[in-house]
Amino acid sequence: MRADGFLHHYAERLSAVELNNTYYQQPKPDKVDAWLAATPPTFRFTVKAQRGGSFRTMTADPSDSIPWLTEPYRRFGERLGTVLLRVPDGRPRDDARLRAALAAWPRDMPLTMEFQDPSWHVDETFTALAEAGAALCTTELPEHETPPDIRRTGSFLYLRLRRHDYSEAELAAWAGRLEPFLAAGDDAYVFFRHDDTGRGPELATALAAAVARLLADGQSAC
Repeated sequence: MRADGFLHHYAERLSAVELNNTYYQQPKPDKVDAWLAATPPTFRFTVKAQRGGSFRTMTADPSDSIPWLTEPYRRFGERLGTVLLRVPDGRPRDDARLRAALAAWPRDMPLTMEFQDPSWHVDETFTALAEAGAALCTTELPEHETPPDIRRTGSFLYLRLRRHDYSEAELAAWAGRLEPFLAAGDDAYVFFRHDDTGRGPELATALAAAVARLLADGQSAC
């Protein structure tokens, strides 16, 4: 399949994509326009925030970095699902920096934050996100012995399932964790590891089917 046809093919089967190349460079307007044209109006883009701008947001005055960081994302319009701002491992918890970043973030642009350093995963962080309406990214890594808890701090859930593969039983377990939130009316973005084999979209399709079965079973039991 030609590279320029892959997104169209993908969007016929799944409802959202996590853009990875935006982490390395800001998207050009013509590139955003091409992405929009290749996908249906209901399709959503989650944008991984550019790494330099993300770093400056959490280490310097965010009122300087955030306008530069977010301006290109406005071209997505209502098709923008959320911006994923990653705080890297080795950047420990700093409540003042977090609150400054949240205060400077534009209120009309959905925000998801992923904290890779364990020191951030405390009630003070969750409260700050909830007060700002920002979502907490739930990330499962290959080295995790047990799945992480799902915490809803924003108006939707965001999960990154980063193991190299998942069995049918493991997908069923994640479907069971998601089902109570979805049954209550919450939306969820769930993305698997980027790879060159196409396994990630296969897993996403299988998880969506497992969740749909659980929700159908719940409705029939009512």
